[in-house]
This record gives sequence, C-alpha cells and structure tokens, in this order.
Amino acid sequence: MKQLLEFLGFIALVQGSGGLVYELTGKLKWGVTQRWSTLDGYEIYVSIALIVLAFALFAAAESRRSG
Repeated sequence: MKQLLEFLGFIALVQGSGGLVYELTGKLKWGVTQRWSTLDGYEIYVSIALIVLAFALFAAAESRRSG
C-alpha cells in the first residue's frame, strides 16, 4: 500500500509540475491539465491542487507501516 501511495504521489507531482511549467512558460504541453477541455481556465489551480495532493499522498505513505 505504501508503494502504491508513493507511485500515485509521484504521478500527481509530475502532472502538477508539468502543468505549471506549461502555464508559466508555454513549453511541455503533455500534462493532463492541458488535455481535458473541462479544465479550461483552471489549469493553474488544478496543477497546484495536484502538487498539494502529491505531498498529501507522500505524507500518507510515510505514515503507513511497511509491514
């Protein structure tokens, strides 16, 4: 379970930071926030929320016992 939470946190961190990089620089248009048309106008907020979610998943994974 700990490894699953860490994997999901990593995916959320990559997608969130990729979305922020695109919104701030216009490069790296490969994230999920640019692909969904329902997020138009909210890409920065969704990217920040994904980064926060990633840190929450990392914290949850750290609090889990490995055994």
